[in-house]
Amino acid sequence: MNVNRVKQILSSSADIEVKYNGASVWIDALNEDGRTATVHLRGPLEERTIVEIGELSEE
Repeated sequence: MNVNRVKQILSSSADIEVKYNGASVWIDALNEDGRTATVHLRGPLEERTIVEIGELSEE
């Protein structure tokens, strides 16, 4: 995924499914470095993780 698509997803009200290592995640924020994003797994656990945006994929 690229920076522009992450920004589009963050500004969208649609429920866009994003995967990280095969797991469905919510993107919480694009980080200031422009290369990473803060995400958390969909579901009851809200543990946040910083990941490279290149490792995110859209289903």
